Amino acid sequence: MSLRLGDIAPDFTAQSTEGEIKFHEYLGDGWGILFSHPADYTPVCTTELGKTALLKEEFAKRNTKVLAVSVDPLDSHFGWRNDINETQNTNVEFPILADPERNIATLYDMIHPNASEKATVRSLFIIGPDKK
Repeated sequence: MSLRLGDIAPDFTAQSTEGEIKFHEYLGDGWGILFSHPADYTPVCTTELGKTALLKEEFAKRNTKVLAVSVDPLDSHFGWRNDINETQNTNVEFPILADPERNIATLYDMIHPNASEKATVRSLFIIGPDKK
């Protein structure tokens, strides 16, 4: 499946650092940013999530909710979130979705055919209030 501009963003339910997330319900009538990371604890991903956390007020002004997704399991995300908070001098308050079965990665076509099955290609999706 390949997503294109104007397509309805696939809905899903997933476990996250903030509890169970039903994606479309979680977004409500606002905007959403869904971005993927190949693995927890990688230096680039750690700084990206840290910077995103620092922009919390800017996203709130724009009625935008942010969610990160990684194919690592939920228990790893909790430790990683602590590491991000400590090393990036921030407080990550947006959900980090666990996708160890690659369900979200598959729905959003995040895994490049030539990449390993664990690695997600760095993807970012901006979803409008209409879920497109």
